[in-house]
Amino acid sequence: MRYALNAVQMKKLDQKTIEQIGIPAMVLMERAALFVAEHVKEHAKPTDKIIAVCGTGNNGGDGIAAARILHLWGYEVTIGILGDPEKFSKECREQWKIAKNLGLSIRSEWEISEYNIVIDGIFGIGLSKPVSGEYAKVIQSINQSGCYVVSVDIPSGVSASHGQVFSCAVKANETVTFGEQKLGLLLYPGATYAGKVHIADIGFAQEKMDSLTYTYYEASDLDKLPIRMPYSNKGSYGRVLVIAGTENMTGAAYFSAAAAYRMGAGLVKILTAKKAIPVLQGMLPEALFAAYDMEDSEEQIKKALEVASVIVIGPGLSTEESAKRLLLKVCKEAKVPLIVDADGINLLAQLLDEMIPKVSQITDDVERLYQRIYHIKDFLPEGTILTPHLKEFSRLTLYPLNKIPSNLIDITSYCTYNNLMIYVLKDSRTIVASKDLRYINVSGTHGMATGGSGDVLTGIIAGLMAQGLEAGKAATLGVYLHGLAGEEAAKVKSTYSMLAGDIIEALPEVLRYHD
Repeated sequence: MRYALNAVQMKKLDQKTIEQIGIPAMVLMERAALFVAEHVKEHAKPTDKIIAVCGTGNNGGDGIAAARILHLWGYEVTIGILGDPEKFSKECREQWKIAKNLGLSIRSEWEISEYNIVIDGIFGIGLSKPVSGEYAKVIQSINQSGCYVVSVDIPSGVSASHGQVFSCAVKANETVTFGEQKLGLLLYPGATYAGKVHIADIGFAQEKMDSLTYTYYEASDLDKLPIRMPYSNKGSYGRVLVIAGTENMTGAAYFSAAAAYRMGAGLVKILTAKKAIPVLQGMLPEALFAAYDMEDSEEQIKKALEVASVIVIGPGLSTEESAKRLLLKVCKEAKVPLIVDADGINLLAQLLDEMIPKVSQITDDVERLYQRIYHIKDFLPEGTILTPHLKEFSRLTLYPLNKIPSNLIDITSYCTYNNLMIYVLKDSRTIVASKDLRYINVSGTHGMATGGSGDVLTGIIAGLMAQGLEAGKAATLGVYLHGLAGEEAAKVKSTYSMLAGDIIEALPEVLRYHD
């Protein structure tokens, strides 16, 4: 597990290292510059011409120092200063003096077309306003040049905290970032601008992160998978109840149930429309079945709820009144963890519309969201996992859909403030958040943008919970495994042709190395 910090957190870590630990800023800068220079060297031919385009802050100082190191290694390097030298930071000025004393070419005017490789040291993580004027022109010329670009810490123009672009940003081939990963390099569109990201340990102080610091998983985190015991039976690995599907919509129920089985659940029961059962039995004969629309459905539902280890409700359920009554009954009587997905979330949005209709008249987006989120507890048990995609989330909270992608980090804080639910906000970078959890997922591929993919994720999470993982861990690990399976599926089917079922079929490939 690794951490992803925002600009404020990273600045505090930098300040602690310098002021409390006592490592001079120039020492950190030298180590940062060395890492940048080494990555440039990996791509530079002896005949290449390199320019380090440097601003006046410490990011520029890193760039100047990297240029000097490359110069001493024998490369032809120019330093392009962007901004007023009178505004150099202390460390940047020192690096400029050293470079000047060594006779490096330092210019205030240049043509990017004269160079093959660009070191981007214009802005660092502290940027917080739109890029304009000469800075914007230079960034545009870098992007149009065709040069190989290595950004220092973060591509200039990208927000380190939110990944948004401040009007324009450098499009890097590689980014060498220092100490810890930055949220802005993981979130889109920042991730698109960053290229390949390298995290360089330059000697920052070790810091105990709080529970609200974002984390992300790597391959080693598959050790968090539930342990399979030699002496066990199907009852050892839990029972998943999937309440899903209608007569004309069986696919979602199948995907969730099949994914739960593939993830290792001992038994899966599908509670669905009576006429859907024959179709689903043919698709997944391993599952147990019960109907929610029979004369004795009350007894069927009661029995199913009593034996479940975890309950999924919503995939393909419809938004009819009968489905709404079923959701309310399940939420009231469930004694085990609950995952609400798809139509379950749309039904919950309808219930909130009916319960607090005047909230829709509130003009402030955040206040309206707070009101909606606050009343979710009136319907759902504590610790329920909700798995909305962005459009479902907008219906649930009345937060404008077009504003969600640029506010993902803030929105997760709003949703989980003094709230006891767990949110899995599905997007290209899915975020899992609760009152004491923040996770951003980095696995997956754009080939997973296909119908049924979310239903598969729900089943994976349910399968993990059935085997004993608590809800937060199951949600984070489930999202990560879902993405890894998507990557495996894309290798076989391509990102154009893969289907939701291919993600399920790829799960064994992801899991078999950890059996």
